[in-house]
Amino acid sequence: MYPLSTYTLTAVLERSADLFPDQPALSNAGGTPITYKEFATAVQGLQGLLVEHGINAGDKVAILSESTPNWGIAYFAITAMGAIAVPILPDFHPDAVHHIIRHSEVSAVIVSQKLFNKVEDGQYDELPILFLMETFSPVAFDEEPQKLKELKKAGLREFRSLLDKARDLTQKFIEREHAEKIKGSVSLFSAGNTVSQDDVAAIIYTSGTTGHSKGVVLTHGNIVSNAYAVRSIVEVGPGDRLLSILPLSHTYECTLGLILPIMNGAHINYMDKPPTARALLPAMALVKPTVMLSVPLVIEKIFKAAILPKLTSSWAKRLLYKAARPKLHALAGKKLLETFGGSLRVFCIGGAAIAPEVERFLKEANFPYAIGYGLTETSPLLAGTGPAQTRLYSTGYKLEGVELKIDNPHPETGEGEILAKGPCVMQEYYKAPEITKSVFTDDGWFRTGDLGKFDSDDFLYIRGRLKNVIVGPSGENIYPEELEGMIMQSPWVLETIVYEQDRKLIARIHLDRSKVDDEFGSLHASKLEEKVLKLLEEIRSTVNNKVAGFSRIMKVTEQTEPFEKTPTQKIKRYLYIN
Repeated sequence: MYPLSTYTLTAVLERSADLFPDQPALSNAGGTPITYKEFATAVQGLQGLLVEHGINAGDKVAILSESTPNWGIAYFAITAMGAIAVPILPDFHPDAVHHIIRHSEVSAVIVSQKLFNKVEDGQYDELPILFLMETFSPVAFDEEPQKLKELKKAGLREFRSLLDKARDLTQKFIEREHAEKIKGSVSLFSAGNTVSQDDVAAIIYTSGTTGHSKGVVLTHGNIVSNAYAVRSIVEVGPGDRLLSILPLSHTYECTLGLILPIMNGAHINYMDKPPTARALLPAMALVKPTVMLSVPLVIEKIFKAAILPKLTSSWAKRLLYKAARPKLHALAGKKLLETFGGSLRVFCIGGAAIAPEVERFLKEANFPYAIGYGLTETSPLLAGTGPAQTRLYSTGYKLEGVELKIDNPHPETGEGEILAKGPCVMQEYYKAPEITKSVFTDDGWFRTGDLGKFDSDDFLYIRGRLKNVIVGPSGENIYPEELEGMIMQSPWVLETIVYEQDRKLIARIHLDRSKVDDEFGSLHASKLEEKVLKLLEEIRSTVNNKVAGFSRIMKVTEQTEPFEKTPTQKIKRYLYIN
């Protein structure tokens, strides 16, 4: 396998089409896959269509769609021709979608039928060209919903029809304008320019928990170097099957769940419906994935809803669980692997901190989890470790080519803000020079905003977000994420946040009401609420018995509805903290 000639997305796809032409590349779970050669052909076809509609190198094209094989075709078509992709998370509110389209000044939007209404009502200075994701057909802003459905059913829904259209468009484009340039080769269009690794590939708008969405500018070199460096942590190659369950608009899934496997000849399977338990189980049985990417929330829900109740459903089982937890976890781990299809060898976890008791289960269960740490601004991975080297509660060691250091470490704990340098670090926040300046030191280190420390083996441990740290009565640092992790150990808790109010620590807890109803549903309403208050107080007492006096929670309140979250499932803390 020869190395990349240059760190560009153009080079990634050209190389893979050459190395793995007949290997399966993309498909819906259970569907007929397109090969790498067909993938490159489809990309060429879409590039021809984009150029026919006036899209050139340097122009911006937004992608607003659920994760599908066509998403990857669109992304590579845009970036490999020197244009700039602007992925938009499907769960963004229409107002946020309108803002991103205006702020990024996109020339076109590739949008799925389901999300079309999030685009059509926006007020734009200049109307972008719209293409329907399912067909890549141009559509009008005022297109009737029924017409969109007809377009979707017009014979282009399946991959084979899409490829026929792509080949036709490619041939016409070659004959008319680029015959000498790409005739007889797999080379991708670049709209008259050679794509450089220093060229901007994507502007990704964050789903931050502060209420502000910033456009992170990433080059081809940022993204591709990050995907390439992951080989030092996990190996992915031909024969591997990925089941994608996260939004491709998120950097984590795009870099590690799309570009990494495409770079190495793996087969990516997508779900044509949201990854609920009902949809996910048959998909895993069908695909039998060898590699999956997930956020902690997925495995935490599985642990709390399907594993822990079976191990602790009675007094006798709870007693046995305390005495023989590692052995019981090992048995449960074997069953969990079967649930995932029986072939899983790498289960990557990232995007947020994992609950300590869930990671302990994965470790004792011999479940092949890998773990990583990073940010959208770093393309995203900064540190990580593969299944054979995971260390409890650590996010691993720094990625190849990345430099990490602790700024102004505490003399006793060694903790401080994590700073990063390397080829994966973003160029800037789009149109925000002052904010950009604020996140870089004078000598070029990127401020992650995360607090952490290294152990003697250079394994990184994250303590929490710098902005979330609470200063105790005598200047002590209190990390709300650690207290939240302790609260989450209760089987009654689904979600929680800890914050300071009037110089007191408050915990707001969202209980598992279905579990409460199952256990105490026969009680009168007033008695039931008394039981809930008692549960909350027991949770508070349990946590307080484990922490120093300055970290004790003084008050617990129930959050009756699920917390409002970002599209990447992080709680919007600012909505709940006065």
